[in-house]
Amino acid sequence: MVNIAQANLLPDSDLDGVPDADELNVYFTDVNNQDTDSDGYSDWLELISGYSPHNKAPIKLEDNDQDGDGLSDRLELNFHTNLLSADTDNDGYNDYEEIMSGYDPNQVGKARLDKRIEINLDKQELSYFLGNVGMDTFSISSGKPGMRTPIGHYKIDSKHERAWSSYGLWMPWWMSLKNGYFGIHELPEWPNGAKEGEDHLGQPVSHGCVRLGIGPAEFLYDWAPIGTPVFIY
Repeated sequence: MVNIAQANLLPDSDLDGVPDADELNVYFTDVNNQDTDSDGYSDWLELISGYSPHNKAPIKLEDNDQDGDGLSDRLELNFHTNLLSADTDNDGYNDYEEIMSGYDPNQVGKARLDKRIEINLDKQELSYFLGNVGMDTFSISSGKPGMRTPIGHYKIDSKHERAWSSYGLWMPWWMSLKNGYFGIHELPEWPNGAKEGEDHLGQPVSHGCVRLGIGPAEFLYDWAPIGTPVFIY
């Protein structure tokens, strides 16, 4: 096997291409064994292919949860937590619980991670971030031509579970931007209960607001407190 790490003059005891420092502190693999999970593929090959070096089954990092804490190995790597320990900072709360509550799983105590929302109008997508880690992306429907959603930097300035629109519809899970000039909300609902625009997610058809589907809108409403930055571009 070629020692990939030799090109960088980094120690690699098992010559698998993954430097010892990364095996010990990032991937938590065996520095003396090229194939930690004994599945016939080296740790380096599995990692560059996106597979778990800890699981004999051919399973991707985003689908594996080696320590059973509820956080995928992919997110563990993104947050720099221990793939083999459910509670990286040993504070009594597992990594998943801390991240879902917005806390840093690498620090003992209530060290919060910054939250932000980014909205890409060209792609009609909303992504939300904890610290510098992208958590997920949802399809949206933004403002139609002539009523384009404003581009810029905003903050959620108020919230309401069920706001009323001047267009005669309810806007569930309303998150106000620019003091209510526009906002983020679930697909609007007519007074008779019919949803508006269920087939239009991914297309700019709103009056300027950012529409989310059923499920993602309520989730984001609960996840993002007032003051959360929103970047629209």
